[in-house]
Amino acid sequence: MTRKMRRIQRRRRRRAGLCFGIFTALLSVTGVESAEASYHADSDTGVEALDYIENEHRAARENQLTDEQKQLLADAQAMSKHLRRPLKPGDPAPVAFEGDDLTYDERTGDFLAKGKVTILQADAHKFQGEEISGNTEKKQIVVPGKAHVLQMTPGEVRVVLDGYQVNYNYGLKTGTMGEAIGKAGDIYITGKRFEFYPDHFVVYDGTETKCGARNPDYHLAASKLTYYPDDRAELENVRFYIKNVKILQKKHYVTQVGAAAENGMNFPRVGYNSEDRLHLKWKLDRDIARNVRAHAFIHVTGADGWRSNYDVTWQNAGLGAGIVYGHFEDGDDHWIKREPSFVARYDHRLGTTHLHYGFDGEYGRWYGSGIHSTHTYGGVRLSYDPLRFGRNVLYLGTGYDVTHESYDHSRVAGMRGDVVLTHDYDLRWASYSGFHYSRRNDRNSLFNYDTDDYSKKLENGFSYRIDDNNRLVMGTNYDLDHSKWADIDYYWYHSMHCSELILRYRSLSNHWTVRWQFTPW
Repeated sequence: MTRKMRRIQRRRRRRAGLCFGIFTALLSVTGVESAEASYHADSDTGVEALDYIENEHRAARENQLTDEQKQLLADAQAMSKHLRRPLKPGDPAPVAFEGDDLTYDERTGDFLAKGKVTILQADAHKFQGEEISGNTEKKQIVVPGKAHVLQMTPGEVRVVLDGYQVNYNYGLKTGTMGEAIGKAGDIYITGKRFEFYPDHFVVYDGTETKCGARNPDYHLAASKLTYYPDDRAELENVRFYIKNVKILQKKHYVTQVGAAAENGMNFPRVGYNSEDRLHLKWKLDRDIARNVRAHAFIHVTGADGWRSNYDVTWQNAGLGAGIVYGHFEDGDDHWIKREPSFVARYDHRLGTTHLHYGFDGEYGRWYGSGIHSTHTYGGVRLSYDPLRFGRNVLYLGTGYDVTHESYDHSRVAGMRGDVVLTHDYDLRWASYSGFHYSRRNDRNSLFNYDTDDYSKKLENGFSYRIDDNNRLVMGTNYDLDHSKWADIDYYWYHSMHCSELILRYRSLSNHWTVRWQFTPW
């Protein structure tokens, strides 16, 4: 088959899209988290811009304060205003006691409180129980029975726990708690025993999940969980469960948490479309050395079977490199196989300016549409920090790419540019618009993976949240080279408490996709 015939055959297929790769790369070099969005649309219309807005809304909902948390912050602030002298750095926060029956020995500092007892610390700690004893000189609190603990200390993870047998030193910020259930940040946790330290806490024989149901749809269990707020969680003898079925077990697992988190824990995603039929996707990773991590992107389809890919990557100070192998799919269900490839990437801020620059490179064997070729790619890019004005965010980026294929000795080189504007109207409405240009397209490329039939396109779309459980999204892609619509896609997101159903309809090709996934970990 000649190259011209192959091009004609490819053009009869549905058009492929560059948008997801372009927008993700643009976000990664403009300071926006480039990891896979928790809610991800799998589109080539740029609609993933709305995913990032939705994730911000989701995080805002998760971080909303309860009435009890608001009251604790107000009580701690009022208490701080009435201190006899300002606290010095390192001073333990003062405490106040309330109860039906209070006994205090001024000579020894021992105290005993019975009834509905509340102990409030000025740094926004609260302990409640039917009986609490301790010593003010040693700064010790003991709750022998059932206890309720609430922490809203600025700069520390929010904690609410209901358990038994608390022994806590509020001066040293160390202590223990027996069997308990509660929440740390946005993670629901249980444990047989808790240990508290100034910079972390430890849970023994515990579980964690982001599913708030009484019987969560998914969770993990560990013999020991060490939680460092806004940094990482280290787990020993970990078991992953869907409902009550164990699906994976690892001796050691480390994941980022809080503000440091990117992807967090990833559970399997199940979906259906006319190309892949029933399919399953699952991302796994493991640290194998300092700055070196291995990933497995498990992808099994009813149509083609095993379509997974793997990599081993090294990353340090903005520079990353690795070896990748396996099947890769773009936003338009087009596949290639790397057999394998070496990839490299570098990101860096230009001095103290708002500019970022970097490069991407790849060298390896590609296979697709019956063709094997040594694929060589190199590109440089320049971008500007996201420009925020009001509820709008503007992303700007440009670059220059060169692609060479050994199969037909083709070489494609040229500029590319990206402009994306998002607008977050309120908690219900959001929209985006984008313009993208790339010299590389399906007409001048050997492979149709991650390419369009055109070089210039406009993207627009919006999302509307009907209620807490339903959201509608529309995304469009307009081919400026040929003055016609390339894609008009519609989405319905339906929340089922701890999982989500996503329905996608591609109107121009009359193509339906259904996907079910767990609520983002």
